[in-house]
Amino acid sequence: MKTLTHFDNSGQAHMVDVGEKAETHRIAVATGRISMLPDTLKLIQQGNSKKGDVLGIARIAAIQASKRTAELIPLCHPIALTRVAADFEVIEASSSILCTVTAETHGKTGVEMEALTAVSTALLTIYDMCKSVDRAMTICDIRLLGKHGGKSGDWVAKE
Repeated sequence: MKTLTHFDNSGQAHMVDVGEKAETHRIAVATGRISMLPDTLKLIQQGNSKKGDVLGIARIAAIQASKRTAELIPLCHPIALTRVAADFEVIEASSSILCTVTAETHGKTGVEMEALTAVSTALLTIYDMCKSVDRAMTICDIRLLGKHGGKSGDWVAKE
């Protein structure tokens, strides 16, 4: 049975020691979705929000959040990210927006938390920018889609 890595032998929380791990190219991809009223989605698509380009600002928020993950998640290591890309897909049939973030580094620990933090922040930014017209928006399905690199190798989520 696997054990939780963020606890020592006496059960105390600690930052995992990555000092002896090999530096490898690491990639993580995460996704999440925000659902809203059709009229809210139209405002975003038309760029008519009072606060400006909602998806452009959400993209910048995602990138900024990925770089600050270690400040938000107590036991995360600070990571020198080499690339962060945030993409948005409008899904008119469900009146929602899908956010997908890819984070990359060459380092001793993975970038899963950076990708997940970026997705969460992008979706929260959309909510913040549109809450004046739609407080019932729902953020859901935030998850890791896959990761590459490191000791444990590749992992891909099951559909």
